[in-house]
Amino acid sequence: METLDSTTTREDQWIDLVNSLGKDFAKRAPEYDASDTFVRENYEELKKHRFFSAMVPEALGGQGVSHTKMCEILRNLAHYDSSTALALSMHQHLLAANIWKYQHGKGGEAVLKKVADQQLILISTGARDWLESNGSMEKVEGGYLVSAEKHFASQASIGNILVTSAPFEDPEKGWQVLHFPVPMHAEGVKTLDNWYTMGMRGTGSHTVQLEKVFVPESAIVLSRPQGEYHTLWNVVLTVAMPLIMSVYVGIAERAVEVTLKNVAMKPHLPILLGEMHNELINAQVILKDMISLTNNFDFEPTDEIGQAILCRKTLAAKSAIHTVEKAMEAMGGRSFFRAFELERLFRDVHAGIFHPLPEKTQQQFTGEFLLRHT
Repeated sequence: METLDSTTTREDQWIDLVNSLGKDFAKRAPEYDASDTFVRENYEELKKHRFFSAMVPEALGGQGVSHTKMCEILRNLAHYDSSTALALSMHQHLLAANIWKYQHGKGGEAVLKKVADQQLILISTGARDWLESNGSMEKVEGGYLVSAEKHFASQASIGNILVTSAPFEDPEKGWQVLHFPVPMHAEGVKTLDNWYTMGMRGTGSHTVQLEKVFVPESAIVLSRPQGEYHTLWNVVLTVAMPLIMSVYVGIAERAVEVTLKNVAMKPHLPILLGEMHNELINAQVILKDMISLTNNFDFEPTDEIGQAILCRKTLAAKSAIHTVEKAMEAMGGRSFFRAFELERLFRDVHAGIFHPLPEKTQQQFTGEFLLRHT
């Protein structure tokens, strides 16, 4: 497969490690998918090799892997198991937001050091929370009692810290959204057994239920007006979407590889393969552009860059899906059987449309942005 970037030999060793571990990941993938179970064994291997602190700067105890290289790691990991790659991207994008803060003198050191020291796994709930967030917060002495149901919490069965938010009606500022971490072992935190889905079954993206969970005042890392777009998103989206979409481009690459190895000659096959190839190139080029916008954390969190990333996310997701669809069309009826890998790749790649923002929401959001800035 085409390499999207070239970096140091030291960083390339991570790709060698992915290719080594990936052989076993690929063998386990059908069973995780069939049984709707989390990729626990794969995660144990990733933790053993310190993938969870790979991007943490060396000065803070990590391995100093660049954002660009982590995108390549995730893309290559998806060649072996989509769910493992996507679950890992959920941790990595939270880590990346803190790395951006650290590199721009805005904090983040404590989280990064803790992850590096303990190989902690971070769980995101931002996809469904977006501008409004959900749940309730009751002010009590020293903090808040939070109740909410947070969906799509990948790695929930094994993660350590839930990075989430909830709305709070401030008596002076009005409705705000407060952002905070919650230890998964905290009293009142429960993981619901409800991740039974069409695809990405091994990510363990169960709902996490919070029932009057105490969050100390000191844990609040951000307060923003509810329903309004905040600069925070320009950071999170810009670091997160290239990492996440790397997984879906990796799925598309794997679908092409499987197809070219197994396809049989039939009428119109060259045309179908040409269409498939064009879609893959489109996905790869868009991903490369997203990665360049992030520029290894060297960017300013402007509204323009946030919008640029959102548009490219939509386009990359669509091209990845179209690549796998063309692969199945070229392969024919065999691709419809669950015993054949393409069927699982087809289901997994469609999860790409649900990451922020879904296409129509993104188009509305972008259109309104254009009207405001014309």
